[in-house]
Amino acid sequence: MMRRIRLDSLTTWKSPALSSDAISAPRRFARRLMLLSALAIALNGCQSLIDQSYQPSVSPSSNPQIVDEVQKNDPRAAMGAREHPRIVASYGGEYKDAKTERLVARIAGALTAVSENPSQSYRITILNSPAINAFALPGGYLYVTRGLLALANDASEVAAVLSHEMGHVTANHGIERQKREEAEVIASRVVAEVLSSDIAGKQALARGKLRLAAFSRQQELQADVIGVRMLGEAGYDPYAAARFLDSMAAYSRFMSVDPEADQSLDFLSSHPNSAQRIELARTHARAFGQEGSVGDKGRNYYLDGIDGLLYGDSPEEGYVRGQTFLHGGLGIRFDVPPDFHIDNKVEAVMATGPNDIAVRFDGVADNQNQSLTNYISSGWVTGLDPSTIQPITINGMEAATARASADRWDFDVTVIRNNSQIFRFLTAVPKGSGALEPTANVLRASFRRMTPAEAASLKPLRIRVVTVRPGENISTLAARMMGTDRKLDLFKLINALPTGAAVSTGDRVKIIAE
Repeated sequence: MMRRIRLDSLTTWKSPALSSDAISAPRRFARRLMLLSALAIALNGCQSLIDQSYQPSVSPSSNPQIVDEVQKNDPRAAMGAREHPRIVASYGGEYKDAKTERLVARIAGALTAVSENPSQSYRITILNSPAINAFALPGGYLYVTRGLLALANDASEVAAVLSHEMGHVTANHGIERQKREEAEVIASRVVAEVLSSDIAGKQALARGKLRLAAFSRQQELQADVIGVRMLGEAGYDPYAAARFLDSMAAYSRFMSVDPEADQSLDFLSSHPNSAQRIELARTHARAFGQEGSVGDKGRNYYLDGIDGLLYGDSPEEGYVRGQTFLHGGLGIRFDVPPDFHIDNKVEAVMATGPNDIAVRFDGVADNQNQSLTNYISSGWVTGLDPSTIQPITINGMEAATARASADRWDFDVTVIRNNSQIFRFLTAVPKGSGALEPTANVLRASFRRMTPAEAASLKPLRIRVVTVRPGENISTLAARMMGTDRKLDLFKLINALPTGAAVSTGDRVKIIAE
């Protein structure tokens, strides 16, 4: 799928019907909401290739990194086991990489030895998500995303996150949360009954489960205290907690510059952050000694462990490269006009441009091989003008176009058949805008099948650890970054380099490259 596609085979790439609720869900920024709402207006619903719903085939890992099995007779573990598949499904599955798993296991093992409850076993799952998050479920289920591992710069920072989450477990915060779960079950039942046929309902259920991983502010502060103590007693730098809170705050500022960024699954959306909290973490750390003089950061072995870590979208989701979206598994690609931003979202590929122009791209399974002109008029487009429907050919593929109008928006609808799939572009502009046809023409002209060589050459972005050579500086290193037009800012962010910082020959730093 465009974002979170799981391609076991092209013939099974399906999902529940799209709904306008799924497309026009509330966003952080008003302009984003307006553009998504415009696209939602034109869609009535149809069988879609996009599926972010919980799949019962997703099951707990048979090979956890820390323990062979979670405590079977512990009712708290039963609570965690019940929600584990849904958490994994909501975050794109497990990230499987032996080197990274060994790294996280090493860190967690050192913390377990100094835990307030040494008999507590932990099951740690690395989630295959670029979001930056970590959380715990009752019974010792701990989760950390590969996005968080990419942001961290040493083992002590990851230890700070894990010890915080272990603090929730040892303090039985999950049991206190059980009352909220009972209320959530009732809400989930209502959502399932009202919205069971569309993706919005399934996403609402998934988000409800994720809310169960959130704790109160007092519980967060209590877990901070426990976590810092565990850090110090395990021999890690106890100041890492405050340091990584600073890094996550910087990440939040970086993402807030981008109005299309969806941070709803990220750490700071569920873990309250403040300058006071950071100072409290430093205060507790001082019990172990002065900053910079105590504890091990574990930087070198940490960088060794994340060298090659997948960054950003995974191959199953397709790639955004500048103004181009490419999907090797589907064998298709297209471009958006200059000054457009592509966002590979859960439900579709979205693109937004100047003057309130928006594009939505998704696809449906074509099992009936119906004519595309009939497909456009089959009821999934609101405000369609039937007189505008016409068959065309796009780069050797059967296609059709039409116009629609609703509320304050004009739409171009373009559908393209490729083998057993129908791909769909929906372009929205404010009523009367002259940008509709030029924008749609760029999408149509650029949409084509990828050659086998092109598909094979696609490579995901990864964290690459490099050693600073003589003559190199922050600017030259940042120029090697890929996958972003904010190279310098992102380079400083992932390396925790403040304004005015410099690098020296022999330093090891992270860049993002293929």
